[in-house]
Amino acid sequence: MSEGTIAWLLVSSALVLFMTPGLALFYGGMVRSKNVLNMLMKNFFTISIVTVVWTLVGYTLAFGTDIGGIIGGFDFLGLRGVEGDALLFMVFQMMFAIITPALISGAVAERMKFSAWVLFTTLWALLVYPVVAHWGFAADGWLFAWGVRDFAGGLVVHINAGIAALALVFALGPRKGFGAEVMRPHSLPLTLLGTGILWFGWFGFNAGSALAADGIAINAFVTTQIAASVAALGWVVAEWLRNGKPTTLGAASGAVAGLVAITPGAGFVSPLSAMAIGLIAGFVCFWAVSLKFRFGYDDSLDVVGVHLAGGIVGSVLLGVFAQSSINAFVPDGLLFGGAGFFLKQVAAVAVVIVFTFVATYLLARIVKAITGLRVDDNQETEGLDISLHEERGYVLAE
Repeated sequence: MSEGTIAWLLVSSALVLFMTPGLALFYGGMVRSKNVLNMLMKNFFTISIVTVVWTLVGYTLAFGTDIGGIIGGFDFLGLRGVEGDALLFMVFQMMFAIITPALISGAVAERMKFSAWVLFTTLWALLVYPVVAHWGFAADGWLFAWGVRDFAGGLVVHINAGIAALALVFALGPRKGFGAEVMRPHSLPLTLLGTGILWFGWFGFNAGSALAADGIAINAFVTTQIAASVAALGWVVAEWLRNGKPTTLGAASGAVAGLVAITPGAGFVSPLSAMAIGLIAGFVCFWAVSLKFRFGYDDSLDVVGVHLAGGIVGSVLLGVFAQSSINAFVPDGLLFGGAGFFLKQVAAVAVVIVFTFVATYLLARIVKAITGLRVDDNQETEGLDISLHEERGYVLAE
């Protein structure tokens, strides 16, 4: 790699890591005040857990010598032989491995045991994430080799985390009072701050995935900005029309939905296509978050509605809007005559959804048998900050 590319990927790695504290604030502002520290802790502690797992075995399972297109071998166990440019690629990918399970935490807010979260995250980072990462990111992974493309993680990160969140929610059950009482965010300023950090870090997430300081990185940077902005507009307009009032939470959620949706195609589509993707994501994700009330699953902070729905929108629409003239590494999408590529993208979405849902649900049952999944009723009523951590997020009077 050139010195410029090395510098850009080091910065991009730091930007992607910064997204996880941003996610903690984004989620932390949306829970009730008695659970804010637990939400922050789940995210921050995930950094430590996944760093260890990725260093020891996760990286080699994702990017080691291929075994049947399904998983990597053990040749890089403990980062053996990984140095120079490969070490830089490893740490960039580590940051993706960290934020993916952290995304899941929002769906199980306010009722999951911290011990259960630690065990679940460890197992998921070891047994689920590396498999999907190998399929979608490794050159010899079966989805990648088949011709499926995922520029920065629509399949590997967002659909993977979103459908895992749904499986874990089914295993965990709803919060006390879900559907019967209003559970308002306690600090939307925190959520907006987290959104800003996520948006900022996402430029490393997407533009860094060019793995070079080049024109593809520039294209990914520009499409990321456009999609996020248009999706925020789309979400706010949709809720304004339906509910009569625009909300700050809607603006934040819409921006994140756009960032999610452009992730799989950031380096493969044009700025105008990014505008279309963002607009569709804003409307679709706004509608998708309402499904939890219709079907009765308690996705506390809309991980399914934003990340699963947004990832599906982005991965499928990549099959529509991809242009080989922008990036020769991708075939033309449906709009430009590439029907075959579109069908591969749709099939890849279905495969990841089925695999990750089943695998995650089985892991959740294993964790339940070992530690139990959720706190008891008294702990949930008191709040997880005091009952699990003996701390309070806010002390307003002594």
